[in-house]
Amino acid sequence: MNDILKVAFGQLGVEEIPGQANNPQIVRYAEETNVNGITDDEVPWCSTFVNWCAKQAGLQYSGKPNARSWLNVGTKVSVPEPGDVVVFWRGNPQSWEGHVALFLGFSEDLTRVFVIGGNQGNRVSVSAYRKDTVLSFQRLTEKKQSGAPAPVLKRGDKGPAVVQLQNALKSIHIEAGLSDGAFGPTTEKAVKELQTRQQGLAIDGVYNAKTRDLLESLLQQ
Repeated sequence: MNDILKVAFGQLGVEEIPGQANNPQIVRYAEETNVNGITDDEVPWCSTFVNWCAKQAGLQYSGKPNARSWLNVGTKVSVPEPGDVVVFWRGNPQSWEGHVALFLGFSEDLTRVFVIGGNQGNRVSVSAYRKDTVLSFQRLTEKKQSGAPAPVLKRGDKGPAVVQLQNALKSIHIEAGLSDGAFGPTTEKAVKELQTRQQGLAIDGVYNAKTRDLLESLLQQ
């Protein structure tokens, strides 16, 4: 099983909370991929889930909440493999509506497509959809974690954005330790060293907007 499917199956069963309460994990899918417009678990989140899985696996992602945004990500393939993205149409093929998930396989009679995806029965689940509603199979490629990450990061944070920060610091010759995705004392010390390179910048070890601007300018030199 490839990495993106491992990520997806690790979320199997995550579901919406009925009523006004929200499942924080579903909201987190949007927050960690910078997908706009997803602030609760009632808004359709199939694309947000695939975005999150792809980012966790280090692959290309659309960064958008609409399913059809995936038609422009990766390479279209005619013979899908497990882990490829499947884009389905809803309503009719020319409408804006759609659904997106990760391909698992075909039914024995080849009329249905099995996928794992989010917002399927209001949860992360394995489901089957009619093959004749498939708009495209898209194969994703690796997206290198480079450049300055967007979110504010501080000691105790973990995840891909921290890996990106660690790699970016090392690319400008600031020792940040292992690129393990954990913002610990070594990464904090590295951020402080970065902050000394601009007069007037607070040397607090918090990677914020002003520190990001400095990092981006140094990366471009």
